[in-house]
Amino acid sequence: MQASLHQDYSNVSLKSQRPVRVTTYTLQTSTAASDDKAAQQKIQQQQQEIIQKLQARDRDVRAHEAAHVAAGRPYVISGPSYTFQVGPDGRDYAIGGSVGLDVSEEKDPEDTLRKAETVQRAALAPVDPSPQDTRVAALAQQMAARARLEIATQQRQALQEKATSQQQPAFGSAINPYLTSDLSDPAQRINQFV
Repeated sequence: MQASLHQDYSNVSLKSQRPVRVTTYTLQTSTAASDDKAAQQKIQQQQQEIIQKLQARDRDVRAHEAAHVAAGRPYVISGPSYTFQVGPDGRDYAIGGSVGLDVSEEKDPEDTLRKAETVQRAALAPVDPSPQDTRVAALAQQMAARARLEIATQQRQALQEKATSQQQPAFGSAINPYLTSDLSDPAQRINQFV
């Protein structure tokens, strides 16, 4: 799988492009053997094997991309889209695919955190995440860490503001300065009463 980030890093495309050996199959025949029934059966058997491999790859790719889509909602912005190869039977078989996800940060850090967690789940949703899937998951993990830090900073600031607003001057401090002085020092206690 490959994930390509757009220039503004607001979209990620998860592509199911695991290293696939795309083989062009050529069936070896000779003019004399083509008339032979055994040669025809061999050719049909080779074609059937190719079709079975393409069908298996098609199922894997579609399941892989469906896992991204199912786990990535509501942040799926495109896909799944597929890369196809034509089989010997003339049908198209998916050999790769991609799903686009919105990975832009939200205005609220809690929303960003939820989004990052969803994107990370979407990237790692397939049974066999590709290296690109793990890179997208790491990107989402970094986005979540930034959001957690911002949430913690906001909570700390709110607590400080609450503590500051609750502090009131000590009773009598404007009237009697001796009530607010430090009386733990013996010299201070003596000087206050002299």
